[in-house]
Amino acid sequence: MTDASTPLPGSPAGRRPGETALAALGHPVPPLNPSDASPHAFPDGGTWRTEIPSVEGPEALATVLKEAETLGVPVHRISQGSGVWMLSDAEITEMVGACAEHDVELCLFTGPRGTWDTGAGTRTLSGGAGLRARGHDALAGCVEDAVRATELGVRCLLVADEGVLLTLHRLRTRGVLPADTTLKVSALIGPVNPASYSVYERLGADSINIPSDLTLEHLTEIRRVSRAPMDFYLEAPDDLGGYVRMYDVAELIRRGAPIYLKFGLSKAPGLYPYGAHLRDVTLDTARERVRRGRLALDLLARLGADTGMSPLGSRLPGPLDRFPD
Repeated sequence: MTDASTPLPGSPAGRRPGETALAALGHPVPPLNPSDASPHAFPDGGTWRTEIPSVEGPEALATVLKEAETLGVPVHRISQGSGVWMLSDAEITEMVGACAEHDVELCLFTGPRGTWDTGAGTRTLSGGAGLRARGHDALAGCVEDAVRATELGVRCLLVADEGVLLTLHRLRTRGVLPADTTLKVSALIGPVNPASYSVYERLGADSINIPSDLTLEHLTEIRRVSRAPMDFYLEAPDDLGGYVRMYDVAELIRRGAPIYLKFGLSKAPGLYPYGAHLRDVTLDTARERVRRGRLALDLLARLGADTGMSPLGSRLPGPLDRFPD
């Protein structure tokens, strides 16, 4: 049995929350199980990266980058939720340039999806097909977005449909999209078991956002079948449950590596699709997402578990398993 204070291979060293104070009271501290630790890492050797989501345009991006510099929050990736179609060529070009200047990956959402398309299924109690692309035209719109965005320099695309994912992956293998384009699966279709996680990897996903209500044990189960990078909201938006998993951060890294720690925000208004009428709340919540990141990083430091971060500028996932094309 491994002592709870013993660093495990492939995991951040450190202690569990409250461990020292509880041990002083004779309170039993559960030992860390070496078999729970993920054996995987990013190709740069790091086990975790950071992401700021819901960055809806150049002004929000500038706000995030400024706040990150002020608070000393390292940012590997920013993602946008409204979609490529909600940005002009000039806005995308400005975002690409700003991210390149700061060595941050820019990820934009692709195309039409069920919540804004025709049909009322998403407004039923069952949720219908969710954000998936409905019909050929919606699929084609996602492809149009992907081609346009990559031609303007974007190298990470966010998808919320299995067919869109496979289609974009096939376009990538054929050279229609740049070979270094990465495909990120949205939390709104995130897999909840090891088999489905593996399917998304094989369809072409380079990182996969699982729902934030999965247990730590679920992460370990996923890591037994797949090394594809995992995206995880430490604090989920209300429409994804509003879960706050801050005190799990060290274990999320230990079990889920390689993992993107996403600094989301609960109790905040929805921003999609973004427009100038939502400017103030978008900038305010952008700053707060960065602050939430600072709080998470401070907690990791207090636990002595803040090692293992990928170098800034890292973005590629390494070799992954794919279905034969």
